[in-house]
Amino acid sequence: MGGGKIVDDNNKNSKPNNIYSQKNMQDVLNYYKETGKTFWELVFETEGDEIKDYLHKVWEVMKKAISNGITNEGLIPGGLKLQRKAASYYSKSKGLHDHARTISKIFAYALAVSEENASGGEVVTAPTCGSSGILPAVLKISQEHFDISDDKIIRAMATAGLIGNIVKQNASISGAEVGCQGEVGTACAMAAAAATQLAGGSPSQIEYAAEMGLEHHLGLTCDPINGLVQIPCIERNAHGAVRAFDSARFSILSDGKHFISFDVVTKVMKETGKDIPSLYRETALGGLAIFGDKDFVDN
Repeated sequence: MGGGKIVDDNNKNSKPNNIYSQKNMQDVLNYYKETGKTFWELVFETEGDEIKDYLHKVWEVMKKAISNGITNEGLIPGGLKLQRKAASYYSKSKGLHDHARTISKIFAYALAVSEENASGGEVVTAPTCGSSGILPAVLKISQEHFDISDDKIIRAMATAGLIGNIVKQNASISGAEVGCQGEVGTACAMAAAAATQLAGGSPSQIEYAAEMGLEHHLGLTCDPINGLVQIPCIERNAHGAVRAFDSARFSILSDGKHFISFDVVTKVMKETGKDIPSLYRETALGGLAIFGDKDFVDN
């Protein structure tokens, strides 16, 4: 089914075990109000100290994927004759300044990981392979922008994982079930939350950023050309990463108060996914998968 879920006729409605007593975002915010402990502290408290070592390994894989991606060049396998862009984007970013350079590097990092994924390289499902470029790109640019340690990155990654877990438990991160809103949308929410935390945001601002990241991807279809995680998937990662970074900035400027909660938008995403025709949910039978076909375009 995608999203790390294997099902058959006997367990198609089964849910993975959840070790968290907090079932949704509101429960997490209530935990903060009751204990004073924020998102990452809840993760470490629930998962145990071993999660820290694991997340350090995850971060190393993410950084390696970026490093490989901005070095490797040439065609991406699969027959679409798609050239890698990350190395070029990264080189061009060096000649830019301020905001333009930051955005260009986010593009380069997200493209790097997505292109590594499309080429069979090692990436982190964050939360899926198809959306694997968003969180690493935002974490990397945040580390550079704020000059922060790997330990703070690990805490932000714990927060991002908690956001992804809430979506997985209450909706879906599978493109086959709910479309790309469940993949890129969830990844954007995770990255937005992480970036907000790294920028010194409050729990309410972190929740707001995550809500925006998911809300503004509602209805996003999953229609890869030739069934490959290349077009439109790779570019979608780049733009999702920038949207996450901008969502963090937007929430930091606010007082954290907003109309639609993360829990509401998660429920809406699930219902929207049910309403999306199967042609637009990772089947490559509709949308860009058809209209992007060379024979169709030529005709």
